[in-house]
Amino acid sequence: MSERSPYVPKEALSLWMLADPRHPVLVGEISLVLGGQGVALRYSEPWRTRGFALSEDLPLVDELFMPSQKQEAVGAVDDARPDRWGERVIRKFERSSRMSLLEYLLFAGDDRYGALGVSQQAHSYEPWPASPMPTLGDLPAMQEVIRKIIANEPVGKIEERFLRPGVSLGGARPKSVVEIDGHPWLVKFGEGEPEDTPLIEHACMSLAARCGIEVAPTRALRVGDRHAIAVRRFDRAPGIRRHAISAHVVLRAVGEEYGYPQLAQQMRRMARPDDIARQQAQLFRRMVFNVFMDNTDDHEKNHALLREPDGSWSLSPAFDIVPSMSGLGYQAMAIGREGTLSTLDNALSNVGAFGLKLREAKAIAREIAMVVGGWHREFKACGVTATDTDMLSQYLDNERTGAQKSTAMGFQR
Repeated sequence: MSERSPYVPKEALSLWMLADPRHPVLVGEISLVLGGQGVALRYSEPWRTRGFALSEDLPLVDELFMPSQKQEAVGAVDDARPDRWGERVIRKFERSSRMSLLEYLLFAGDDRYGALGVSQQAHSYEPWPASPMPTLGDLPAMQEVIRKIIANEPVGKIEERFLRPGVSLGGARPKSVVEIDGHPWLVKFGEGEPEDTPLIEHACMSLAARCGIEVAPTRALRVGDRHAIAVRRFDRAPGIRRHAISAHVVLRAVGEEYGYPQLAQQMRRMARPDDIARQQAQLFRRMVFNVFMDNTDDHEKNHALLREPDGSWSLSPAFDIVPSMSGLGYQAMAIGREGTLSTLDNALSNVGAFGLKLREAKAIAREIAMVVGGWHREFKACGVTATDTDMLSQYLDNERTGAQKSTAMGFQR
């Protein structure tokens, strides 16, 4: 990483909007509260006049917005923090006499998810310094640094440049960011598990796309005898950064249960009126796919909304879709009247919340089941080994999941 002055902990930092990275706009001040275990926000006067509410629990008024509990940043600011892996990288690389949530927000740097930025300076945006973005040729070096972090081995200063700590919404998987064809991609690595999990995720994302789900483009990258998965960042476009908030922030802001039907109802208010029906149906489609594919890690930080230029919100492309290989039988978010129970009946129990009639919902479920029924072929085409496919079968083709797909296939057109 580039040379920097020793860090002196502060009680407050400035928050910036980087929708146009060439012209950062001051949003306000974030500060430590709750005995140093939470982060609050106060908007600047110009932002209150000309900006927008970062999330619904942060209206444009002159007050100090406090987090509802410890170990949390308030509202949309919470999505600007690094994930668990990012925090692990920061603890490894950064030297500070204090490591509070405020430090994590600062040290996440300029690669963080969404369009928010954090600076020590009150009148200029100066992100925490970082080295140039790695490229595909750096993947072996990146994997070696990750191995050292997992093993708690020393990492040299030159090696530090291969990892970026602040690039995703949630999760503990080892990851960083690389430049591919001039665009930033998130690259996730395996953790030494027996299965080639990154390749399985790539295959699952490809299968989701065949089911009519809008997914972030992925690539399987060979690293040694295994793979990494590259996911194209949807919060970046040439010269633009997109403000994004997780379903966690959306639902917490209105005091709703973390659930698909609840998120679908919020889309009625937040999406562009002529696009509500499409987006609600898209969310239902993702939910059913996750049930059929045993993706029970579909928590509220694995769903996101992007702010559009007209101020409306839209679902981000789907990301982080991979079989959990657990057979738990419960989703991470509620899917119907029986809460998180992973059954087709439960998924169909509250279709009105998605703006669907029962026959429409059944037609979507049937369509997905017909495609998912051939998951073996898709995974083989993506290079997943017979050993890994056989292992996955015990979760995707067992009495519970297999029967549900068969039921959906039997629905009338």
